[in-house]
Amino acid sequence: MPLSDTFVRSVKHSGRAAGDKHADGDGMYLLVKAAGKYWRMDYRFAEKRKTLALGVYPEVTLAKARKRRQDARELLAEGIDPSEAKKAQEAEVMAVTANTVRAVGDAWLKTKKGGWSDTHYERESRNLAKDVYPFLGSRPICQIEPPELLRVIRRVEERGALDVAHRVLLTARGVWQFAVAEGHAQRDITQDIKKALQTHTKQNYPAITNPAELGKLLRACDGYKGGPVVRAALAIVPILFQRPGNIRAMRWADLDLDGGMWAIPSADMKRTKAQKLNGAEHLVPLPRQVVEVLRELQPLTGNREYVFPGLRDPKAPMSEAAVSAALNAMGYKGIQTWHGYRATGRTIIREQLRYPKDVIEYRRGFARILDLP
Repeated sequence: MPLSDTFVRSVKHSGRAAGDKHADGDGMYLLVKAAGKYWRMDYRFAEKRKTLALGVYPEVTLAKARKRRQDARELLAEGIDPSEAKKAQEAEVMAVTANTVRAVGDAWLKTKKGGWSDTHYERESRNLAKDVYPFLGSRPICQIEPPELLRVIRRVEERGALDVAHRVLLTARGVWQFAVAEGHAQRDITQDIKKALQTHTKQNYPAITNPAELGKLLRACDGYKGGPVVRAALAIVPILFQRPGNIRAMRWADLDLDGGMWAIPSADMKRTKAQKLNGAEHLVPLPRQVVEVLRELQPLTGNREYVFPGLRDPKAPMSEAAVSAALNAMGYKGIQTWHGYRATGRTIIREQLRYPKDVIEYRRGFARILDLP
Protein backbone atom coordinates (compact mmCIF):
# COMPACT_ATOMS: atom_id res chain seq x y z
CA MET A 1 0.00 0.00 0.00
CA PRO A 2 1.36 3.47 -0.89
CA LEU A 3 2.69 5.57 1.97
CA SER A 4 0.91 8.62 3.37
CA ASP A 5 2.32 11.92 4.58
CA THR A 6 1.04 11.18 8.08
CA PHE A 7 2.77 7.81 8.20
CA VAL A 8 6.05 9.19 6.87
CA ARG A 9 5.99 11.98 9.43
CA SER A 10 5.17 9.79 12.43
CA VAL A 11 6.95 6.49 11.77
CA LYS A 12 9.77 5.69 14.24
CA HIS A 13 12.87 3.56 14.04
CA SER A 14 12.31 0.09 15.48
CA GLY A 15 15.88 -0.31 16.63
CA ARG A 16 17.10 -2.64 13.90
CA ALA A 17 20.69 -1.86 12.95
CA ALA A 18 19.95 -2.14 9.23
CA GLY A 19 16.91 0.11 9.54
CA ASP A 20 13.25 -0.39 8.56
CA LYS A 21 12.02 -0.35 4.97
CA HIS A 22 8.52 0.94 4.17
CA ALA A 23 7.57 0.44 0.51
CA ASP A 24 5.68 3.00 -1.56
CA GLY A 25 5.64 1.05 -4.84
CA ASP A 26 7.65 0.85 -8.08
CA GLY A 27 10.80 0.10 -6.14
CA MET A 28 10.68 3.20 -3.90
CA TYR A 29 10.72 2.90 -0.13
CA LEU A 30 11.40 4.91 3.01
CA LEU A 31 14.40 3.65 4.97
CA VAL A 32 14.04 4.60 8.63
CA LYS A 33 17.21 4.49 10.73
CA ALA A 34 18.27 5.93 14.06
CA ALA A 35 20.05 8.77 12.25
CA GLY A 36 17.07 9.76 10.06
CA LYS A 37 14.69 8.87 7.22
CA TYR A 38 15.98 8.25 3.69
CA TRP A 39 14.23 7.78 0.36
CA ARG A 40 15.57 4.92 -1.73
CA MET A 41 14.65 3.22 -4.99
CA ASP A 42 15.68 -0.31 -6.01
CA TYR A 43 15.87 -1.09 -9.70
CA ARG A 44 17.63 -3.33 -12.21
CA PHE A 45 19.91 -2.13 -14.98
CA ALA A 46 21.98 -4.30 -17.29
CA GLU A 47 20.89 -7.35 -15.30
CA LYS A 48 22.26 -5.87 -12.08
CA ARG A 49 20.32 -4.85 -8.98
CA LYS A 50 21.07 -1.26 -8.00
CA THR A 51 19.81 1.31 -5.49
CA LEU A 52 19.27 5.02 -6.14
CA ALA A 53 19.25 7.58 -3.31
CA LEU A 54 16.31 9.96 -3.76
CA GLY A 55 16.92 12.26 -0.81
CA VAL A 56 16.45 12.71 2.91
CA TYR A 57 13.15 13.39 4.68
CA PRO A 58 11.87 16.01 5.54
CA GLU A 59 13.98 18.07 3.07
CA VAL A 60 12.62 15.78 0.36
CA THR A 61 8.89 15.28 0.89
CA LEU A 62 6.89 12.24 -0.16
CA ALA A 63 5.62 14.07 -3.25
CA LYS A 64 9.11 15.15 -4.26
CA ALA A 65 10.48 11.64 -3.74
CA ARG A 66 7.74 10.26 -6.01
CA LYS A 67 8.63 12.85 -8.66
CA ARG A 68 12.27 11.75 -8.53
CA ARG A 69 11.18 8.12 -8.80
CA GLN A 70 9.17 8.97 -11.92
CA ASP A 71 12.16 10.80 -13.44
CA ALA A 72 14.36 7.80 -12.74
CA ARG A 73 11.92 5.39 -14.37
CA GLU A 74 11.75 7.59 -17.46
CA LEU A 75 15.55 7.40 -17.73
CA LEU A 76 15.37 3.62 -17.41
CA ALA A 77 12.83 3.52 -20.21
CA GLU A 78 15.37 5.34 -22.40
CA GLY A 79 18.12 2.90 -21.47
CA ILE A 80 19.91 5.31 -19.14
CA ASP A 81 21.13 4.28 -15.70
CA PRO A 82 19.65 6.87 -13.27
CA SER A 83 22.53 6.40 -10.81
CA GLU A 84 25.09 7.28 -13.47
CA ALA A 85 22.95 10.21 -14.64
CA LYS A 86 22.86 11.49 -11.06
CA LYS A 87 26.63 11.18 -10.72
CA ALA A 88 27.13 13.09 -13.96
CA GLN A 89 24.79 15.86 -12.78
CA GLU A 90 26.57 16.11 -9.42
CA ALA A 91 29.95 16.24 -11.19
CA GLU A 92 28.68 19.08 -13.37
CA VAL A 93 27.49 21.01 -10.34
CA MET A 94 30.84 20.44 -8.61
CA ALA A 95 32.70 21.55 -11.70
CA VAL A 96 30.71 24.78 -11.85
CA THR A 97 31.33 25.39 -8.15
CA ALA A 98 35.05 24.72 -8.54
CA ASN A 99 35.23 27.03 -11.55
CA THR A 100 33.77 30.17 -10.02
CA VAL A 101 35.66 33.42 -10.46
CA ARG A 102 36.68 33.23 -6.79
CA ALA A 103 37.89 29.62 -7.02
CA VAL A 104 39.88 30.24 -10.20
CA GLY A 105 41.23 33.53 -8.87
CA ASP A 106 42.41 31.91 -5.64
CA ALA A 107 44.02 29.08 -7.60
CA TRP A 108 45.82 31.64 -9.79
CA LEU A 109 47.09 33.52 -6.74
CA LYS A 110 48.32 30.28 -5.18
CA THR A 111 50.16 29.36 -8.38
CA LYS A 112 51.86 32.75 -8.66
CA LYS A 113 52.63 33.40 -4.99
CA GLY A 114 55.99 31.64 -4.98
CA GLY A 115 57.39 33.89 -7.69
CA TRP A 116 55.98 37.21 -6.49
CA SER A 117 57.16 39.58 -3.83
CA ASP A 118 54.91 39.83 -0.78
CA THR A 119 53.90 43.36 -1.78
CA HIS A 120 52.87 42.31 -5.28
CA TYR A 121 50.93 39.31 -3.98
CA GLU A 122 49.06 41.46 -1.47
CA ARG A 123 48.14 44.00 -4.16
CA GLU A 124 46.82 41.34 -6.55
CA SER A 125 44.86 39.67 -3.73
CA ARG A 126 43.40 43.02 -2.70
CA ASN A 127 42.32 43.84 -6.25
CA LEU A 128 40.32 40.61 -6.42
CA ALA A 129 38.95 40.66 -2.87
CA LYS A 130 37.84 44.30 -2.97
CA ASP A 131 36.81 44.96 -6.56
CA VAL A 132 36.03 41.64 -8.28
CA TYR A 133 34.87 38.92 -5.87
CA PRO A 134 32.01 40.90 -4.27
CA PHE A 135 30.29 41.16 -7.66
CA LEU A 136 31.43 38.13 -9.68
CA GLY A 137 33.05 35.78 -7.17
CA SER A 138 30.25 33.21 -6.99
CA ARG A 139 29.66 33.09 -10.75
CA PRO A 140 31.18 30.39 -13.00
CA ILE A 141 34.04 32.10 -14.81
CA CYS A 142 33.00 30.57 -18.14
CA GLN A 143 29.65 32.37 -17.93
CA ILE A 144 30.99 35.90 -17.41
CA GLU A 145 30.54 38.15 -20.43
CA PRO A 146 32.76 41.18 -21.21
CA PRO A 147 30.08 43.80 -20.35
CA GLU A 148 29.70 42.27 -16.87
CA LEU A 149 33.40 42.54 -16.11
CA LEU A 150 33.46 46.05 -17.58
CA ARG A 151 30.67 47.14 -15.21
CA VAL A 152 32.69 45.84 -12.28
CA ILE A 153 35.80 47.77 -13.29
CA ARG A 154 33.80 50.92 -13.99
CA ARG A 155 32.77 50.88 -10.35
CA VAL A 156 36.44 51.50 -9.60
CA GLU A 157 36.55 54.32 -12.16
CA GLU A 158 33.54 55.93 -10.50
CA ARG A 159 35.59 56.21 -7.31
CA GLY A 160 38.01 58.35 -9.30
CA ALA A 161 40.70 55.66 -9.01
CA LEU A 162 41.62 55.39 -12.70
CA ASP A 163 45.04 53.94 -11.99
CA VAL A 164 43.51 51.26 -9.76
CA ALA A 165 40.92 50.46 -12.43
CA HIS A 166 43.67 49.65 -14.92
CA ARG A 167 45.46 47.57 -12.30
CA VAL A 168 42.27 45.61 -11.58
CA LEU A 169 41.93 44.89 -15.30
CA LEU A 170 45.51 43.58 -15.37
CA THR A 171 44.74 41.38 -12.38
CA ALA A 172 41.58 40.08 -14.07
CA ARG A 173 43.61 39.39 -17.21
CA GLY A 174 45.90 37.12 -15.22
CA VAL A 175 42.92 35.23 -13.80
CA TRP A 176 41.20 34.78 -17.17
CA GLN A 177 44.38 33.70 -18.94
CA PHE A 178 44.94 31.15 -16.18
CA ALA A 179 41.33 29.99 -16.59
CA VAL A 180 41.81 29.49 -20.33
CA ALA A 181 45.03 27.53 -19.77
CA GLU A 182 43.33 25.30 -17.19
CA GLY A 183 40.27 24.72 -19.36
CA HIS A 184 37.86 26.66 -17.14
CA ALA A 185 37.07 29.33 -19.75
CA GLN A 186 37.06 29.46 -23.52
CA ARG A 187 38.81 32.81 -23.93
CA ASP A 188 40.29 35.82 -22.17
CA ILE A 189 37.42 38.33 -22.11
CA THR A 190 39.63 41.12 -20.71
CA GLN A 191 40.95 41.69 -24.23
CA ASP A 192 37.45 42.84 -25.26
CA ILE A 193 37.24 45.65 -22.72
CA LYS A 194 40.78 47.03 -22.33
CA LYS A 195 40.05 49.93 -24.71
CA ALA A 196 36.77 50.77 -23.00
CA LEU A 197 38.38 52.08 -19.81
CA GLN A 198 39.01 55.75 -19.24
CA THR A 199 42.52 56.85 -20.15
CA HIS A 200 44.75 57.26 -17.14
CA THR A 201 47.63 59.71 -17.42
CA LYS A 202 50.29 58.90 -14.89
CA GLN A 203 51.42 61.94 -12.92
CA ASN A 204 55.03 62.25 -11.87
CA TYR A 205 55.95 63.22 -8.34
CA PRO A 206 56.57 66.97 -8.01
CA ALA A 207 60.28 67.62 -8.46
CA ILE A 208 62.55 70.62 -8.91
CA THR A 209 64.69 70.36 -12.05
CA ASN A 210 66.12 73.89 -12.14
CA PRO A 211 69.61 74.12 -10.53
CA ALA A 212 68.97 77.56 -9.02
CA GLU A 213 65.72 76.40 -7.42
CA LEU A 214 67.42 73.22 -6.20
CA GLY A 215 70.04 75.42 -4.53
CA LYS A 216 67.28 77.27 -2.67
CA LEU A 217 65.81 73.95 -1.54
CA LEU A 218 69.18 72.67 -0.29
CA ARG A 219 69.76 75.90 1.66
CA ALA A 220 66.25 75.60 3.15
CA CYS A 221 67.05 72.05 4.22
CA ASP A 222 70.34 73.18 5.80
CA GLY A 223 68.37 75.71 7.86
CA TYR A 224 65.56 73.33 8.83
CA LYS A 225 65.00 73.43 12.61
CA GLY A 226 63.35 70.03 13.00
CA GLY A 227 64.68 66.96 14.76
CA PRO A 228 68.17 65.60 14.02
CA VAL A 229 66.89 62.39 12.39
CA VAL A 230 64.79 64.23 9.81
CA ARG A 231 67.55 66.81 9.24
CA ALA A 232 70.01 64.00 8.51
CA ALA A 233 67.59 62.35 6.09
CA LEU A 234 67.05 65.68 4.30
CA ALA A 235 70.79 66.06 3.97
CA ILE A 236 71.56 62.70 2.34
CA VAL A 237 68.50 62.25 0.12
CA PRO A 238 69.66 64.74 -2.56
CA ILE A 239 73.10 63.11 -2.60
CA LEU A 240 72.28 59.40 -2.82
CA PHE A 241 69.02 59.54 -4.80
CA GLN A 242 67.97 56.12 -3.49
CA ARG A 243 64.33 55.13 -3.08
CA PRO A 244 62.70 56.63 0.02
CA GLY A 245 61.83 53.18 1.33
CA ASN A 246 65.47 52.10 1.22
CA ILE A 247 66.72 55.25 2.91
CA ARG A 248 64.08 55.02 5.64
CA ALA A 249 65.06 51.39 6.28
CA MET A 250 68.83 52.03 6.27
CA ARG A 251 70.46 49.88 8.97
CA TRP A 252 73.69 50.57 10.77
CA ALA A 253 74.68 46.94 10.20
CA ASP A 254 74.63 47.53 6.43
CA LEU A 255 76.96 50.52 6.55
CA ASP A 256 80.74 50.60 6.25
CA LEU A 257 81.51 54.20 7.13
CA ASP A 258 85.27 53.68 7.05
CA GLY A 259 85.06 52.15 3.59
CA GLY A 260 82.35 54.54 2.43
CA MET A 261 79.88 51.85 1.33
CA TRP A 262 76.24 51.00 1.96
CA ALA A 263 75.24 47.40 1.14
CA ILE A 264 71.45 47.21 0.76
CA PRO A 265 70.30 43.58 1.22
CA SER A 266 68.75 42.07 -1.89
CA ALA A 267 65.55 41.34 0.07
CA ASP A 268 65.06 45.10 0.62
CA MET A 269 65.30 45.99 -3.07
CA LYS A 270 62.44 46.46 -5.51
CA ARG A 271 62.85 43.08 -7.21
CA THR A 272 60.97 39.90 -7.96
CA LYS A 273 60.81 37.31 -5.21
CA ALA A 274 63.40 35.14 -6.95
CA GLN A 275 65.71 38.13 -7.34
CA LYS A 276 65.21 39.08 -3.71
CA LEU A 277 66.21 35.57 -2.63
CA ASN A 278 69.09 35.05 -5.05
CA GLY A 279 70.22 38.53 -6.01
CA ALA A 280 73.36 40.27 -4.87
CA GLU A 281 73.45 43.20 -2.47
CA HIS A 282 72.91 46.63 -3.98
CA LEU A 283 76.12 48.55 -3.26
CA VAL A 284 75.85 52.32 -2.84
CA PRO A 285 79.12 54.27 -2.50
CA LEU A 286 78.88 56.90 0.24
CA PRO A 287 80.42 60.30 -0.55
CA ARG A 288 82.33 61.99 2.24
CA GLN A 289 79.43 64.41 2.86
CA VAL A 290 77.08 61.50 3.60
CA VAL A 291 79.64 59.79 5.84
CA GLU A 292 80.00 63.02 7.84
CA VAL A 293 76.22 63.29 8.31
CA LEU A 294 75.97 59.67 9.41
CA ARG A 295 78.86 59.97 11.87
CA GLU A 296 77.16 62.97 13.46
CA LEU A 297 73.93 60.98 13.77
CA GLN A 298 75.59 57.80 15.08
CA PRO A 299 75.79 58.87 18.76
CA LEU A 300 72.03 59.44 18.73
CA THR A 301 70.75 56.36 16.88
CA GLY A 302 73.81 54.07 16.63
CA ASN A 303 72.39 51.80 19.34
CA ARG A 304 69.26 51.23 17.25
CA GLU A 305 68.80 48.89 14.31
CA TYR A 306 67.74 51.68 11.96
CA VAL A 307 69.77 54.77 11.16
CA PHE A 308 66.52 56.75 10.98
CA PRO A 309 64.27 55.29 13.69
CA GLY A 310 60.63 56.25 14.04
CA LEU A 311 59.61 58.91 16.52
CA ARG A 312 56.75 56.90 18.06
CA ASP A 313 58.35 53.48 17.64
CA PRO A 314 62.17 53.63 17.70
CA LYS A 315 62.31 49.92 16.81
CA ALA A 316 60.77 50.69 13.40
CA PRO A 317 62.12 52.96 10.66
CA MET A 318 60.88 56.52 10.37
CA SER A 319 57.70 57.08 8.38
CA GLU A 320 57.70 58.55 4.90
CA ALA A 321 55.44 61.29 6.24
CA ALA A 322 58.27 62.65 8.40
CA VAL A 323 60.34 63.98 5.50
CA SER A 324 57.21 64.95 3.55
CA ALA A 325 56.00 67.01 6.50
CA ALA A 326 59.37 68.75 6.70
CA LEU A 327 59.29 69.66 2.99
CA ASN A 328 55.74 70.93 3.37
CA ALA A 329 56.69 72.99 6.41
CA MET A 330 59.46 74.65 4.39
CA GLY A 331 56.93 75.69 1.74
CA TYR A 332 57.61 72.97 -0.84
CA LYS A 333 54.26 71.23 -0.79
CA GLY A 334 53.35 70.41 -4.39
CA ILE A 335 56.81 71.55 -5.52
CA GLN A 336 59.17 68.86 -4.24
CA THR A 337 58.50 65.42 -2.77
CA TRP A 338 60.78 62.79 -1.32
CA HIS A 339 60.13 60.54 -4.34
CA GLY A 340 60.75 63.53 -6.58
CA TYR A 341 64.42 63.74 -5.63
CA ARG A 342 65.18 60.88 -8.02
CA ALA A 343 63.69 62.85 -10.91
CA THR A 344 65.58 65.92 -9.73
CA GLY A 345 68.89 64.10 -9.82
CA ARG A 346 68.26 62.32 -13.10
CA THR A 347 67.23 65.51 -14.92
CA ILE A 348 69.92 67.85 -13.61
CA ILE A 349 72.74 65.33 -13.96
CA ARG A 350 71.69 64.63 -17.54
CA GLU A 351 70.85 68.16 -18.70
CA GLN A 352 73.32 70.23 -16.70
CA LEU A 353 76.27 67.92 -16.03
CA ARG A 354 75.87 66.13 -19.37
CA TYR A 355 76.49 62.67 -18.04
CA PRO A 356 75.31 59.82 -20.34
CA LYS A 357 71.91 58.35 -19.61
CA ASP A 358 73.36 54.89 -19.08
CA VAL A 359 75.66 56.18 -16.36
CA ILE A 360 72.78 57.90 -14.61
CA GLU A 361 70.56 54.84 -14.70
CA TYR A 362 73.40 52.79 -13.30
CA ARG A 363 72.42 54.00 -9.85
CA ARG A 364 75.69 53.37 -8.13
CA GLY A 365 76.94 56.25 -10.25
CA PHE A 366 74.71 58.83 -8.59
CA ALA A 367 76.83 59.10 -5.48
CA ARG A 368 80.13 59.10 -7.36
CA ILE A 369 78.92 61.88 -9.65
CA LEU A 370 77.96 64.21 -6.84
CA ASP A 371 81.09 63.72 -4.75
CA LEU A 372 82.86 66.45 -6.64
CA PRO A 373 85.87 68.38 -5.30
